[in-house]
Amino acid sequence: MRLARELEEELGSEHWTEEVLEEAISHPTEEFLRKDRLPHIWCPGCGIGVTTNAFVQALTEAGVDRDKLVMVSGIGCTGRVSGYMDCDTFHTTHGRAIPFALGLHMTNPDLKIVVVSGDGDLMSIGGNHLIHAARRNPNITVICVNNFNYGMTSGQCGPTSHHDARTATTPYGNTEYPFNMPLLVGSAGATYLARWTVLDLGRVRRSMVEALQHRGFAFVEVISPCPIYYGRFNKRGEAVDELRYYRDHSEVKDFAPLEECNLSLSGNIVVGKFIDKQRPTLFDLVATEQTQRAQARKK
Repeated sequence: MRLARELEEELGSEHWTEEVLEEAISHPTEEFLRKDRLPHIWCPGCGIGVTTNAFVQALTEAGVDRDKLVMVSGIGCTGRVSGYMDCDTFHTTHGRAIPFALGLHMTNPDLKIVVVSGDGDLMSIGGNHLIHAARRNPNITVICVNNFNYGMTSGQCGPTSHHDARTATTPYGNTEYPFNMPLLVGSAGATYLARWTVLDLGRVRRSMVEALQHRGFAFVEVISPCPIYYGRFNKRGEAVDELRYYRDHSEVKDFAPLEECNLSLSGNIVVGKFIDKQRPTLFDLVATEQTQRAQARKK
């Protein structure tokens, strides 16, 4: 990508056409973005925009065909990602992103189905769908941005909010203990599983590439600050302060036992790629059963 001033000097003003201007202001990831929807609505310091940028780069690196890409998201801040993607998209009802994605996949297994949503949407009202999708092992990719609260609706406590965390609905501290996503999803049967923070952009992108190319149920958790609500309620400073904490306290443990995948903002955050294996997908099992039935009818 060349600067507009350099192009003008090289070509002269008489060659300053709309096509040249478009080249000057274009971005290498714009193939997958709806430019007319930008700028985005996420708050300063939020990691969802950073995650989206990494995801768009991963699509290009993984060689995903935009004409076969379908994005599905639920309700919440991360659910807005699908609205910025220049491909077929579904913005579904709260917690129902995975059932929509599963229906699309079973109807047309040649499509690349990706779910991008938040911890409240996927782990709370959509939690039952998540664990059963991991169990069934459909060929879909799920990216969950975890900011530990319901950020779109003023920072209420959610299923991943830390014990003792202050939120809009737990002003004296959360009495419950949170879900540990890798432990839950991995135990349910996911065949690709990784967790990174938004500070690990290179690793986030590479894990997304692997997840997109993986055959089976792939799940990537991306830990993100929510400085406007969760960070402010818990006196974590600005978003950059939380990023410094990620830098100083993240511990990479690739293929660590799931019970060691700790996540605490008062201790170490275990990140890494935890599972990468193959087993028959849901579509494989359905196709095998249909073949066996057809053969039985011929006898």
